[in-house]
Amino acid sequence: MSESLTLQIKSKFASRFQDGYPLIFKEAVVNLHDLKEEGTLLELVDEQNRFIGKGYYGQQNKGYGWVLTRKENESIDQSFFNRKLKKAIDSRQTFWDDPNTTAFRLFNGEGDGIGGFTVDYFDGYLLINWYSEGIYKFNEFVLEALKIHVEFKGIYEKKRFDQKGQYIEDDDFVLGERADFPIVVKENGVHFAVYLNDGAMVGVFLDQRDVRKSIRDMYSNGKTVLNTFSYTGAFSVFAALGGAEKTTSVDLANRSMSKTIEQFSLNEIDYEAHEIRVMDVFNYFKYAVRKEIKFDMVILDPPSFARSKKHRFSVAKDYKDLIKDAIAITEDKGTIVASTNYAGFDMKKFKSFVDQAFKETNGKYKILQEHSLPEDFKTTEAFPEGNYLKVLFIQKIR
Repeated sequence: MSESLTLQIKSKFASRFQDGYPLIFKEAVVNLHDLKEEGTLLELVDEQNRFIGKGYYGQQNKGYGWVLTRKENESIDQSFFNRKLKKAIDSRQTFWDDPNTTAFRLFNGEGDGIGGFTVDYFDGYLLINWYSEGIYKFNEFVLEALKIHVEFKGIYEKKRFDQKGQYIEDDDFVLGERADFPIVVKENGVHFAVYLNDGAMVGVFLDQRDVRKSIRDMYSNGKTVLNTFSYTGAFSVFAALGGAEKTTSVDLANRSMSKTIEQFSLNEIDYEAHEIRVMDVFNYFKYAVRKEIKFDMVILDPPSFARSKKHRFSVAKDYKDLIKDAIAITEDKGTIVASTNYAGFDMKKFKSFVDQAFKETNGKYKILQEHSLPEDFKTTEAFPEGNYLKVLFIQKIR
């Protein structure tokens, strides 16, 4: 581990860090040019050299590292990582005890006290996501803490810190025994096939667990359901198990077809009774309007940015229009499930997109349910951006 470096924080931002804000951001730092080697331990001080906290240098998205402690006498060492991981693991007791859910988040970065990495549990296997070279310098501390506090079969990792902050293609296996893929996990009694060594994605987004449960338990029975940007069809599977008359899953990626068939089959659902289309979602909207096809429920969970031959989509700029597209093919009294994991705006702004979309289409609506991250995706109030998930169940009145 490198020598510690003193990082001076501009006076106008000092109180923000003292109040618990954990992300070290460019505008707050006086001596940014001193940051050279990722993984360097930092001591943060204000412009009068008064102690603020300790952290590390690691470039991630818009940040330059994370504050880990505000105690001057606390060392960032093996015992520090042991304490943080033990506390996180103990706080997930309800998940450990639930035989119907065998996939959950074990450690959620800054929400559990160490920004820059997460750990997910998949029925005995662990997956670590590393978000900077800086935090990866501490990987031995993390692995040692996991060995002490968790029973596991094997550990895999995703390094997500190339120049664009994206996944680095690798074997991904770290230690223990290699899994025989797919690992079949359960979520509220539903089965998913998970692949921990096959690119950036594993097959299911764990942060949507509560949303999927609502779709199955409260909204699907007897309904026709359109699942857009459907990935491996998880929402469709839950809708089908909730008694949906028919689901239609649409995604541009070729693999979505075989992946969705796999998830349906694992849950003994006849996938041929459902529709799975590999096509541009925006083209499908036009097709549905042309054919006068309407649905009782339309699910929108787009990536923050998407590009096809004809379309560029950005959640920040285009979500309102996406809702308008959904309104056009949703039955009156039907439900639109609007979701985004984009951290750049809050729920209030997200609701304003819904409001604008209905105003521009002369429609009326009612918000039936709101969701943010489930309890295993622990967040801290001092860092609202960390609570990135925003989901609205919207009833189209007319």
